[in-house]
Amino acid sequence: MIWAFALSVWITVTVGVYLAMSRDALRVVLGLALLGSAINVLLFASGRLGATLPAVVPAGGDVLAADAANPLPQALVLTAIVIGFALVCFSLVLVLRLIRDAGTDDALELRHAEPHPTDPVKPPLPAPGTEPEVEPATVEAMGADRP
Repeated sequence: MIWAFALSVWITVTVGVYLAMSRDALRVVLGLALLGSAINVLLFASGRLGATLPAVVPAGGDVLAADAANPLPQALVLTAIVIGFALVCFSLVLVLRLIRDAGTDDALELRHAEPHPTDPVKPPLPAPGTEPEVEPATVEAMGADRP
């Protein structure tokens, strides 16, 4: 059972990474959702895969049964599922809006959304090697005023 579980987690992680490295924006979101699910399953398994007893303390007892599942990974996974679902829904809405506005979901074709070199509001980053040189005397004078 452990090997089947490890194989299924490995396949889920592999498919998630493959989709996350795609140029298609929708596939990236689905790949990240798969990666989150694989991590949730892995974290859930850390609480014990084959536990048959529930994670409760019997009435009047102070010690949890030795065969009981650990409740902390279960609580963490439940919280992670809710947060991951909200994040995936929000990401899907953003990607669908991007596809509707831009007309494409290809990452290379979305470069037209970057600012033009002559845009006065949001200029692009300068090309390498075109930034002004700062003389060492200016740098020393700027540092002399500081404590």
